[in-house]
Amino acid sequence: MRHIVLGAMAWWAGLFGGWSGAFDPDDAVAGPRRGFFRSGEVRLALLSLLADGPAHGYDLMKRLEERSGRTYHASAGTVYPVLQQLEDEDLVSARTVDGKKVYALTAAGRQELSKNREQIDAIWQRAERWHEMGSQLTPAAAGLAMVLGQLGMAALRAAKEQPELLERIRAILVRAVEDVRAAAGGSQGEKGKSE
Repeated sequence: MRHIVLGAMAWWAGLFGGWSGAFDPDDAVAGPRRGFFRSGEVRLALLSLLADGPAHGYDLMKRLEERSGRTYHASAGTVYPVLQQLEDEDLVSARTVDGKKVYALTAAGRQELSKNREQIDAIWQRAERWHEMGSQLTPAAAGLAMVLGQLGMAALRAAKEQPELLERIRAILVRAVEDVRAAAGGSQGEKGKSE
């Protein structure tokens, strides 16, 4: 449940500058994620983790969870098929050690990493933001997620149905952010400040 709440909060915050510090058009187009990774990103994340050295699947699943601030819960049903695909593409090699398949990057895998460095960096930057949100998520704060979701849906629906209201809706939401910060005594600092 915690990762669902964090996902919703990350998407919402990204729409209006929140924790990411900037509007992320990919989030606005894609809408709420079902999980931490977007399409194709598990593949890149695994390649990135293998740059640190060879690892077996279970170790990679644990490292994916750690790097995502424990908001992504890797499953064998996701990780092993992706590793097989990477092996089929000759981006990783596999050998059996002590009864476990250990994966390592190939030269082609290192080239793939270089080619996608910007996207990989964006994945891990998002992971840092999610981790930051997770450290701030108390049971009381999690109760706000429902209200944030309702507010977000109302704002998006109104903006879609009446695009001429977009700037007015944005101003209302920015004012709400400022009011919450003022109520908190400015304790939230400048990070993620609204424009």
